Amino acid sequence: MVKNLKDIKNLSLRNKILLGAGVVVVVAGWFIVKGLAGKTQAGGPRGGTVAVEIAPIVEGQIRDLGIFSGTVIPKSQFVVAPKVSGKLKKLYVDIGDRLTNRQLVAQLEDEEYQQQVIQAEADLNVAKANLEEARSSMELSRKELERAESLHQKGIYSDAQIDSARAQTSAQESKFKVTEAQLSNREAALEAARVRLSYTRIAATWEKGSGERFVGERFVDEGALLSPNSQIISVIELQPITTVIYATDKEYFRIQAGQEVAVMSTAFPSRTFAGRVTRIAPLLQETSRQARVEVDINNEGNLLKPGMFVNAEIEFARRDKARLVPFSSLVQRGGQQGLFLADLENKKAVFKAVTVGITQGDSAEVTEPADISGYAVILGQHLLQDGMNIILPDRAKGEVAGKPAGK
Repeated sequence: MVKNLKDIKNLSLRNKILLGAGVVVVVAGWFIVKGLAGKTQAGGPRGGTVAVEIAPIVEGQIRDLGIFSGTVIPKSQFVVAPKVSGKLKKLYVDIGDRLTNRQLVAQLEDEEYQQQVIQAEADLNVAKANLEEARSSMELSRKELERAESLHQKGIYSDAQIDSARAQTSAQESKFKVTEAQLSNREAALEAARVRLSYTRIAATWEKGSGERFVGERFVDEGALLSPNSQIISVIELQPITTVIYATDKEYFRIQAGQEVAVMSTAFPSRTFAGRVTRIAPLLQETSRQARVEVDINNEGNLLKPGMFVNAEIEFARRDKARLVPFSSLVQRGGQQGLFLADLENKKAVFKAVTVGITQGDSAEVTEPADISGYAVILGQHLLQDGMNIILPDRAKGEVAGKPAGK
């Protein structure tokens, strides 16, 4: 009985050992399978086969473009306002009206200012009369002085009498100068009154730019009481028009004044507006790390309006005969950037290290090697290693669509 119990215990111990060994084998097998799967994902074994998609390496044009978004603003904008207070009697323009330089746009009630002109004219007439009176008195005093000097020489007038005559003449001359100054003052007052009267006729004037502008906004209606500098209308210039874009430091140093810019608007999807860089801010804003760039646009037909959203393209470089590969074909292997060329005859993938130049959309320029040609793998390349077997698409077994460069 005791022996049978020992046999049972030994049997259980052997089962435990076998069970433990089995577990170890299973775990080891799992790690091996995982390792093989990891190698396959990282590039696959050299002896594997991968189904791929390919595309020809072609020769064509590629451009290095800077893409920006911006807002349209007027080339110039200002507000028309009165210089004097008054009631708006007449407004001759409204929103959207065309304006020419020095065109009359509004009229204030001017009765008070006309009366000021009449009063100034009357004061001027009084000043003129006073001046004539002072002139006559001065001339009479000078004649009296001449007679007194003649009599003084003859001994008839005493020294006191001649001194009195001279003092009288000097006083009349001073009075004449005072009235003459008063006349000038009245003339200036009249001119000021006339200027204030002219301010009741409000015109839109500017010095530079095109001779045609537009009324952008109207701020008041006829009958409004206006104080000096109250806004009446805004005046904007639409030809040329300006768009403001913002460049990060990556593009900032590539933008130069005078560069041509292609401007597009979703409002006119089939039209491109020609522009030119006119101003570049000398600093980047700390909050956005961007710099303001202004582009003048030839706004033919005044189609673009202030406030519209636009897209702008600046061409930094262009290659007319570049070797182009799909951007999706580029991979990293062994710290090198390159692509896999499809050997159609041997059905193998050949890794080729390349130097990439300009990228535009789905295409990339290969600058080195300059004579690269053939077909690049564009699908399945992440599983490839140099020399691996590949399964080509059905069309590649006959003729691959597109003619590769150099063929």
